[in-house]
Amino acid sequence: MKCKRCKAPAVVALPSHHTAFCPECYLIFARRQVEKAIKEQAMFTREDRILIAISGGKDSLALTWQLLQLGYNVSGLHIDLGIGESSVKAREITEKFCTTFSVDLHVLDMTAQGLGIPEVKKRTKRPICSVCGQLKRHHFNKFALENGFTVLATGHNLDDETARLFSNVFRWDTAYLGDQGPILPAEKGFARKVKPLYRMSEFETANLCFLAGIEYGYHPCPYSTGASFTVYKQLLLDLEEKQPGRKLSYYEGFLKRGRPAFSSLEEEQGDPVLPCERCGYPTSTTVCGVCRLREAMSA
Repeated sequence: MKCKRCKAPAVVALPSHHTAFCPECYLIFARRQVEKAIKEQAMFTREDRILIAISGGKDSLALTWQLLQLGYNVSGLHIDLGIGESSVKAREITEKFCTTFSVDLHVLDMTAQGLGIPEVKKRTKRPICSVCGQLKRHHFNKFALENGFTVLATGHNLDDETARLFSNVFRWDTAYLGDQGPILPAEKGFARKVKPLYRMSEFETANLCFLAGIEYGYHPCPYSTGASFTVYKQLLLDLEEKQPGRKLSYYEGFLKRGRPAFSSLEEEQGDPVLPCERCGYPTSTTVCGVCRLREAMSA
């Protein structure tokens, strides 16, 4: 198998793109996928201050490394969820990466705020994955706005986005279908949010890390077993194996033809968003979910 670009021996085959690459050409391919996402979606410019949500996993580290290579002004924010060894390793890898590549890193410790996930799980009846996601979204958005960042970037990849789209279609959740996409504008108290890796699969971001020499963590959350999101990912992986390229065409088709219809529907039916009475975070209720959680944890 030869590299399609330079004819050297290939190390990565990409059936979804009908191609294969040597190490050097693969990194060029990955860079161009990110560049295309940024340009086509008008995500940000070199004048923007970009805050990257860094978990310590392959996607957020691949994104940070790639944006650094492209010359963007980036900083990182890591949220330590206090989930035993999983969080310890994630924080260690994040800090090591940011030291190695001279990335300005900020860390928020949820345990120090009384919101460590193990304790929250004991005190709430809500699904813990939902609570965890809410906590992260809240703190990433709040930190970005309060510290002058113009863009919040996350490492969501094509597998993440298509699984989420499948889940939303499966439930016909019009609110989420109207909002889903690789870019969300800054409005109603939310920071501008972008997903520059939306054209790349998990396999592709893992190869980027390997070939760029990026050490990343793989410490599954002990609370994620049996999550429906994982099931949807596997279903789409099976489909992709039989029909290479299907995931990207599915997602891009939604962005071009599906999302506009649901966005207009959401504008007509959406609940008003107002600042939380306690912390100012945007919410459709009087008090946001995180403030209610803090109250429950202190009771």
